[in-house]
Amino acid sequence: MRTRLRPQPVVPATSAVMTVPPQRRPAVVLTDVTRVHPGGVRALDGVSLVVERGSFLAVMGPSGSGKSTLMHCAAGLDVPTSGSVEVDGVAVQRLDETARAVLRRERVGFVFQSYHLLPSLSVRDNITLPLRLGGRTVDPAWLDELVERVGLSHRLDSRPGELSGGQQQRAALARALVTRPAVVFADEPTGALDSTTAQQVLRLLRELVDDLHQTVVMVTHDAGAAAQAHETVVMRDGRIVGAVA
Repeated sequence: MRTRLRPQPVVPATSAVMTVPPQRRPAVVLTDVTRVHPGGVRALDGVSLVVERGSFLAVMGPSGSGKSTLMHCAAGLDVPTSGSVEVDGVAVQRLDETARAVLRRERVGFVFQSYHLLPSLSVRDNITLPLRLGGRTVDPAWLDELVERVGLSHRLDSRPGELSGGQQQRAALARALVTRPAVVFADEPTGALDSTTAQQVLRLLRELVDDLHQTVVMVTHDAGAAAQAHETVVMRDGRIVGAVA
């Protein structure tokens, strides 16, 4: 089992980066994380979680259970009210917004239900956009491997509007992976797809974890989707209330 719910004390990020080899660091560590929204709504209530590198974790729960807030805090999109979050050994809460944006661009990949592809750009340019925004060059061999794996080698010059929903989600997945991130967060990645296409995308996610040792955290309400993960945690009222391996 590669995802632990109650971690042992974590070495501070400033030391962990220097002393723990990257391949041995957990991808994400949340320690006693609480997030209180304006109005006093406690969206997360003392959540601790370790996501090991190369694992596939699904997060399930009813609407309002805190699963989306958990993802936002774990991905550096939001800052916890208390507790700590580390992504690839970096303490997120110690960063200002500019530094968090750099962290997200370079070490985190995102896949959303609505794809978020830019309609005016080709598939190739959509996939490589995170690299170009960061002033980084494209590794042609890595790009070729990605587009081959997602089955889009023949559609690189197409626009998103010329693709099916499944193809658009595959392009979004390649975009999430192009920076070789420490972790990919997938928010209901199959919610807009028919059941057959959804299963194809989920199998692709699992293959990327198993073959490339990519780390994936997927928020979903679908038990069938969660079955593709190595482990599933269940949330209710801002807490993790169970886990299934």
